[in-house]
Amino acid sequence: MILSCAAGLFLVLAILLEAFETIVLPRRVSRRLRITVLFYRVTWRPWRASARLMSRKKLRESFLGYYGPLSLLLLFVFWATLLVIGFGLIFSSAAYSDPTHPRFQTCLYLSGTTFFTLGIGDVTPHTQLERVMIVVESGLGFGFLALMLSYLPVIYQAFSRREVNIVMLDARAGSPPTAAELLRRHSGPGELDALEVLFREWEHWSAEILESHISYPVVSYFRSQHNNESWLGALTAILDATALILTDGSSPCQRQAKLTFAMCRHTVVDLAQIFYAAPRNTGPDRLPPEDLQRMRKQLTDAGLGFLDTPESNAKLDKLRHMYEPYLKALAAHLYVELPPWILAKEVADNWRTSAWGRISGFSPLEKASSADDH
Repeated sequence: MILSCAAGLFLVLAILLEAFETIVLPRRVSRRLRITVLFYRVTWRPWRASARLMSRKKLRESFLGYYGPLSLLLLFVFWATLLVIGFGLIFSSAAYSDPTHPRFQTCLYLSGTTFFTLGIGDVTPHTQLERVMIVVESGLGFGFLALMLSYLPVIYQAFSRREVNIVMLDARAGSPPTAAELLRRHSGPGELDALEVLFREWEHWSAEILESHISYPVVSYFRSQHNNESWLGALTAILDATALILTDGSSPCQRQAKLTFAMCRHTVVDLAQIFYAAPRNTGPDRLPPEDLQRMRKQLTDAGLGFLDTPESNAKLDKLRHMYEPYLKALAAHLYVELPPWILAKEVADNWRTSAWGRISGFSPLEKASSADDH
């Protein structure tokens, strides 16, 4: 009886603490032994492994896109199930002196109908302690369900705010966004001022990402609307562009580039810690020498001259080492493809394409040979 009560009480308090830390507490919880963390590890790894077996990218991305919202709903069900079991154990111990001697299955049924406030009344408490627990669980169940329902709009608002800037980056940096394309499209007269404004906006945006994704890590699993876009890919493009600007001391937007680089780097490092994703130095080089030379030539042709000296190359390598290992770790954990520094061939932006144009040739900008994401 005592063990049953202790186990039930421990389970109820543990779930209430998990719900408080996940939903109400607006800061990172450093404790690694958490039921919610275990839930996401157990569910995400096989889901990600199943996605790796899919050869078609569009199908794979659609499959991965279901995980974020579905895991959120399953987490609520998981919490509710454990609470019902916990109160069932408490009822079982409280009914020890009950003259009807109900079985554990009956106590579990009573706990479920009480938690979800069904009020069927086919099982009634007989002891004073059972009556007290009925009142406690019914009130807790009502409050728990209300808290879950209020949590969903917060999650989707955070997701919506995140996606707005990602979509806006489409016309500014290509699809997927790359540092070379971002800088090339800001190479005309007065465009450097626009680039500085863009960096300032993304300094604020990365700070919002850091705050929302630490408070609600599940948002990190929500995929973007287009398969060639992601919040991690957008951060990568901005970090790459600011790192390249910082290697050239003559750029007029040096200061803002430095501030944006610092904020974006802070974001990826802290989020890597959230998911316990250790930095990775393995894998293919994102900027091999031939791509670096091709990117410098493209930017030079566009009127942007960047230093090409051993010192500038060494500084660029140092800056890359400050954030790329964390990007690779997050990309491996979330199963997201990082964009390159420069695309191997020209790709139509998402705003230039549509399913109708691809099928019927509705617009000359929407040719069938240009792969789109619709």
